Amino acid sequence: MHIFESTSELREQVSIWKMQGLKVGLVPTMGNLHAGHLSLVSLLQAQCDKVVVSIFVNPTQFGPGEDFDRYPRTFQTDQQQLSSINTDAIFVPSVEQMYPFGILQTVVSVPHRLTSLLEGERRPGHFDGVSTVVMKLFNMVQPDLAVFGQKDYQQLRVIQTMVDELAIPVSIVMAPISRTEKGLALSSRNQYLSAEQHAVAPKLNAALLDIAAALRSGNRDFKALTKVATQRLLLEGFDAVDYLQICDPQTLLDSTSNQSKFIILAVASLGRTRLLDNILLN
Repeated sequence: MHIFESTSELREQVSIWKMQGLKVGLVPTMGNLHAGHLSLVSLLQAQCDKVVVSIFVNPTQFGPGEDFDRYPRTFQTDQQQLSSINTDAIFVPSVEQMYPFGILQTVVSVPHRLTSLLEGERRPGHFDGVSTVVMKLFNMVQPDLAVFGQKDYQQLRVIQTMVDELAIPVSIVMAPISRTEKGLALSSRNQYLSAEQHAVAPKLNAALLDIAAALRSGNRDFKALTKVATQRLLLEGFDAVDYLQICDPQTLLDSTSNQSKFIILAVASLGRTRLLDNILLN
């Protein structure tokens, strides 16, 4: 397994692979890897000849008071996990490598119709940080495919929109949500949960499954469905429900009764930990 810290060395290796006619995939991560991340690597390994995993804790997507400083840096463990599943390369750029002229001198900004609602409304500037760093990674790695998890669905739609509107030659692959046996979506944030909070956390997915069942049965009273689910989560132990909405999977605007495709998006908090989850319905 190759480990690259410089863009030039990485590009040289990627160029060799491409001259050999090999397809290259990218898994962008911030490290602190878990089984969900490894499933993204395995998904791309089935579609590509070579897979590069980037590990970079991106300061520009953290807002004031968020967990940038306490975000775990676990490179040795990450390296061991990636080696165990035969990852071809790890790219570990420094902040200076990623932002040689200073933080956010040039910004890639996806239109506000996608970035000003939901997570964007609560975390101003977050998606500018995401789209800018992903664009940089695409330019540095020059992959044929890149994978993003469904769990961060709004982020996925932001990246898909950036790729489509800027004609970036990268195919975006959506990976399904990896879950625990009880249904909790895997996330690096789960490690912050206490034992008591771990018992409560899977109830977020259970609430979304009930909404999905109602939608499949023909119920289109979106307000009632989300209101009942929100009240249920608060009664079951969640400290706050940031949002719980039934949206159009493309625009992320509120769904209308004549639609047949939905994304149920939710963020609920246990203590300081915000848990994201969603269910995509066709």
